[in-house]
Amino acid sequence: MVIYNFTYAIFVYNRSKTMAASILIAGIMLLYFIVIMLQNAHVAADDSGTTDQFYFVKSFKCINNTCVVKKLSSVEKENSEIDGSIDVCRLTCGRYGSLWPKPTVNTIIRKSVVEFGLDNVKFDTSKMADQLSKEYMSEASQVFISSLKKLCVPNCVSYATTPIIYISTSDPFDYIKLITNESYNLKINTDGDSILVNIEAKTVYGARNGLETLRQLVAAYGSRVHGKKLVMASDVQISDRPIYAYRGFMLDTARHYFPISTIKRHIDGMAHSKLNVFHWHATDSQSFPLDLPNAPLMSKYGAYSPDEKYTFKEIKDLLRYALVRGVRIIIEIDSPAHAGNGWQWGKASGYGDLAVCVDKDPWKKYCVQPPCGQLNPINTNTYKWLGKIYKDLINVLPKGEAFHMGGDEVALNCWNTTTEIIDWMKKNNRSLDEEGYFDLWSQFHAYSLNEYDKEAGNDKSDIIVWSSGLTEPKIIEKYLDKKRFTVEVWEGSNIPIELVKLGYKVIIALNDVYYLDHGFWGSTNYHNWKLIYNNEIPKVDNPNLILGAETCMWSEYVDDNAVDSKVWPRAAALAERLWSNPITNASSAEYRFLQHHKRLVTLGLKADTVTPEWCYIHEGECVLE
Repeated sequence: MVIYNFTYAIFVYNRSKTMAASILIAGIMLLYFIVIMLQNAHVAADDSGTTDQFYFVKSFKCINNTCVVKKLSSVEKENSEIDGSIDVCRLTCGRYGSLWPKPTVNTIIRKSVVEFGLDNVKFDTSKMADQLSKEYMSEASQVFISSLKKLCVPNCVSYATTPIIYISTSDPFDYIKLITNESYNLKINTDGDSILVNIEAKTVYGARNGLETLRQLVAAYGSRVHGKKLVMASDVQISDRPIYAYRGFMLDTARHYFPISTIKRHIDGMAHSKLNVFHWHATDSQSFPLDLPNAPLMSKYGAYSPDEKYTFKEIKDLLRYALVRGVRIIIEIDSPAHAGNGWQWGKASGYGDLAVCVDKDPWKKYCVQPPCGQLNPINTNTYKWLGKIYKDLINVLPKGEAFHMGGDEVALNCWNTTTEIIDWMKKNNRSLDEEGYFDLWSQFHAYSLNEYDKEAGNDKSDIIVWSSGLTEPKIIEKYLDKKRFTVEVWEGSNIPIELVKLGYKVIIALNDVYYLDHGFWGSTNYHNWKLIYNNEIPKVDNPNLILGAETCMWSEYVDDNAVDSKVWPRAAALAERLWSNPITNASSAEYRFLQHHKRLVTLGLKADTVTPEWCYIHEGECVLE
């Protein structure tokens, strides 16, 4: 047919001698050849099933406990099949899959997975200990479902398979404490069209931990075009419990104000990492953002603005929000140092100077950073107003909850240059040397503790203070009662060991490992996640006295625009150290950590990246130190 038409065209050309006819026929010939070429290409595509337009897509397979990637040619832009998801591959690849932190007692995750529909998930809490436990788990279950929905953007495909999650507890509901049993047993298997999930625990917090582990045994594959699909590891047995009871993260909301929504987002990250203590460094010399009913002038004078404070209702709501996610909130009112703004109104109101050295210059002589301010330890009204602050916080905290009184970096030169205090010291036959002011400092703690106990109605609360000159092992027993005070150690790697020998309870927050602001100011060094992970908790004769540890985000050099990336995923590195206390180093945990980083991002945290994307995909082929 092509030859015939071509011959015919030449015949016509020979008979048409005019230029116009020649141009017309040449155009017809060109058009005809283009049509024929397109037809031939279409026929070739029909014969071979392919076209010249193809893509390379990734496929993942678990080989020797490693997810190995291969590139395949495809007419689709992405691999929407189950083997196209690195998340699904890592779900069951290796002993611990993509769990973070890794379980401590027993872990069996076999290779099988099963698809399920999010709208089919059912909960059975009939075997929980009491009604309050059922109500708690109802809210915790909604958090679980909400986190799965974030895998289903814009939506997930429905399946007939029904996951039934049976949750049982034996202990009645109580608030989470240091002595709370957080262990759980998790089992997953299939029965026909049902996925049977059993979570057994002593307490609701153990059950919540089991539910979090279940969340990490779910992944998604597919695409926006073809639809997302959820899969769950379907043959699992896990027994798990944490090594350390205090697994913390501290946020400073005094140097910079952070909205409640930001704090909640970080509590979400904590919950999904099984961190269980949010240490709220709420006040400092820069600001007092807590709006308390019995001490309203504190925030009026101390907040950066009327919009940058935490209402009493917000504080109560935050405590409940955290509890549902298995997180305690320990509030810190720093004193006697780190206290200035918020306390200025005392003299004008007839209470005398509640704080001294406020905004005093040159600041380097009177404090560690501007603005200066230190509570007045000889003014009885100082303790009166501390008592009012304590009363409000005790009213919203769970009964017997620990309280952080700060207590670090007291500038003795502030007190020693304040006429009122010098005169009092002389009148009471106190020496004006370091020992005399240490006595005054310890007296402040004794009076503050008395006010706290009076408002609490007992003397049973755990009181936490930062390590300081007063907590040096050689002198601490003279000043602080080991039955009441827990020391949070932030400098001196051997100090925790020495304090434990003396019988003091210790929380570790070493600044050269766990301070997340380091590396962003002065000559300090940035502490990456591997340094945090690899730092071993000290071995002591009485390990029960080391309660745990925490990372600290001081906010002089971070605000709401960057806090996520400076905290996460580094804070999660400590989560595994405290939960599992692994004998292996960070390198063996790296790809589980990368999956957890991705999980945090999916949950809405703007977590910082820790490796190039190529390294994330090519497991075991990229070592960056």
